[in-house]
Amino acid sequence: MNCLYIPTLAAADAASNAAQAGSACGISPIFWLVPAASILALVFARIFYCGMKRADEGTDIMKKIAGHVREGATAYLWQQYKMVGIVFLIITAIFAFLAYGLGVQNEWVPFAFLTGGFFSGLAGYFGMKTATYASNRAAWAANKSLDSGLKVAFRSGAVMGLVVVGLALLDISAWFLILNGLIDDVSYQHKMIMITTTMLTFGMGASLQALFARVGGGIFTKAADVGADLVGKVEAGIPEDDPRNPATIADNVGDNVGDVAGMGADLYESYCGSILATASLGAAAYMSASPDVQMKAVIAPMLIGAIGTILSIVGIYFVKVKPGADSKQLLGALGKGINVSSVLILIASAAILYMLNLPNCWGKFGSIVVGLVTGIFIGKITEYYTSEAYKPTKDIAFQAKTGPATVIIAGMGTGMISTFYPVMAIVVGTALAYMFSAGWDFANISEGLYGIGIASVGMLSTLGITLATDAYGPIADNAGGNAEMAGLGKEVRRRTDMLDSLGNTTAATGKGFAIGSAALTALALLASYVEELRIGITHASGKGLAKVDAIINEFTLLGKDVKTAGLVDFMNVYDVHLMNPKVLLGIFIGAMMAFLFCGLTMNAVGRAANKMVNEVRRQFRETAGIMEGKVDPDYARCVGISTKAAQKEMMFPSLLAIAAPVAVGLIFGVPGVLGLLTGALAAGFVLAIFMANSGGSWDNAKKFIEQGNLGGKGSEAHKAAVIGDTVGDPFKDTSGPSLNILVKLMSMVAIVMAGVTVAYSLF
Repeated sequence: MNCLYIPTLAAADAASNAAQAGSACGISPIFWLVPAASILALVFARIFYCGMKRADEGTDIMKKIAGHVREGATAYLWQQYKMVGIVFLIITAIFAFLAYGLGVQNEWVPFAFLTGGFFSGLAGYFGMKTATYASNRAAWAANKSLDSGLKVAFRSGAVMGLVVVGLALLDISAWFLILNGLIDDVSYQHKMIMITTTMLTFGMGASLQALFARVGGGIFTKAADVGADLVGKVEAGIPEDDPRNPATIADNVGDNVGDVAGMGADLYESYCGSILATASLGAAAYMSASPDVQMKAVIAPMLIGAIGTILSIVGIYFVKVKPGADSKQLLGALGKGINVSSVLILIASAAILYMLNLPNCWGKFGSIVVGLVTGIFIGKITEYYTSEAYKPTKDIAFQAKTGPATVIIAGMGTGMISTFYPVMAIVVGTALAYMFSAGWDFANISEGLYGIGIASVGMLSTLGITLATDAYGPIADNAGGNAEMAGLGKEVRRRTDMLDSLGNTTAATGKGFAIGSAALTALALLASYVEELRIGITHASGKGLAKVDAIINEFTLLGKDVKTAGLVDFMNVYDVHLMNPKVLLGIFIGAMMAFLFCGLTMNAVGRAANKMVNEVRRQFRETAGIMEGKVDPDYARCVGISTKAAQKEMMFPSLLAIAAPVAVGLIFGVPGVLGLLTGALAAGFVLAIFMANSGGSWDNAKKFIEQGNLGGKGSEAHKAAVIGDTVGDPFKDTSGPSLNILVKLMSMVAIVMAGVTVAYSLF
């Protein structure tokens, strides 16, 4: 049923807007909540950043160590941005040729693509900069109390969370206003479709930047981590983060460029992708409705993101612990902040939908609830399978008593089993989100897909605080390293170890959250691809392209107009069904892409780690005085090895993600592309959960032993667990978390290149 109607400026002008083709639409005043929320998020990010900077930096040696890490992270990131910038300029030139030369693409695409990449990189940079200033301050705060250390680390992580959502909402609202003012040569209904599909393009820029950041940062950090652990802990028998280990600084640098900058860019594109895909589906689902209703369906996901941002700030202030807290109480403290935000967001979302007066607004609210609950459930399941406080990780630790082989077997088995609940959660959540929005008979496909999109926005509505708990992890890890190298004592190290162990769990939870949201977003993007086909055919019509003319004739024979045809009409015209070999071939290629990508990135880490291990061994062997603490190792050489390896190895897997949908589209056409995206989503989602959870459980099994269990540090069980952890490092920090970006990037590329596919495919 419809909600109570509340007039808006858009509604007042609806009749004239509908009558005049190309007229600028009136934007409801409530839309201005979106840019206001973005500014508020950036203001609070600045407040938390300044609060962190006012905290005590600790001793001179702590400042020196933090300075080395900051210098290395900044140098690496700028080098990465230079290489990625060249790639972006080349792709922008190609888009410009397609738009202005061949006329098969929207002329705004090159500009939107660049801004998406720029803001994604900027979000990662701000988060990394904060983290490099926060680690020594968090370590010194832990010298005072556990709560003080948690507060500094968590609120520094909150800078990342708020910068990501703030910049994303700023970019989205700015482009919406710009395109709304400049696109005026089409009817109102098609104007909204053009605006939303064009905005999806900057999602591609964000996704590409995120993939480079994730893959490059993941290779950097895991090469250093594996080298530091295998030679330092296992062979030399020295503690983690010992200043005598040449790879220690490179490891800490990697935490910042991989786990902070990479995760920031990752979730920036997830957040943008979910909002933009849902806005595009809203424009399509309500194309035949009044302009006022269509406008509200477009801005609804933006408003939900805005209100979620504001209430995430509220939740951040609820995170605190009492003296003497254990691991479960620390987890509970973070969970309290997320839960408070979630409840408030549900209440506010109901109010927003009620005010917008969308058709079946309570069904849409049900979809939001489903998305939020599904996200929380996936987070809790991930926590269960990766935290040392629970049975699965403890069982892996006990397997360490018989050697590294049983640790690896147990970790892989646990990761595989852990896929069951998240996959079922996505299945049930997707079905419920669809039915709440479309009705229990699955009849209204467009409304149902819009419900799935709204569910993905609901899942990410708490991103401001969820990402804070994720970014907190590497800050706590670096704080522990700083405390160890500065010799702050066992009690401080015990506290930082507790914070670090919690950080491993929150990082795994964040990865599970990102992977789950990617599944829902990718489903929404599949439907958005069809809308982009509509735009592509329209752009290419009348240019003498045989393929395009043939498709238009097909629609004519069905008695349909391309501009008003529904989703099912496009599926019929393009013969998209499971008996079409082109669809099946695309599914096989898509599933293979997930494994190929993981294999390439895993081998990249292996090659880089091999160089790091040999370098650390060389320094131990050839430089007298390192083990006695009389001579400092050559940290810079290890940082250089990771930097060169990351820059070299990240290019091919990342560019492959761009090439695959283009190649499949040119060969097998639209059916092949839809099959490719379906196969990549199904295989990539399950594989990503498996890798993230296996890696997280191996890491925390090692932490469980390091807390004094099963012989503690230096025992044979500990050495076996370290081997398991090194196997898990590229699982959880390179290949696994990159998969969700791969799936969405391939979808974004397919959307952006839809015009080329419809005009130039071979079959």
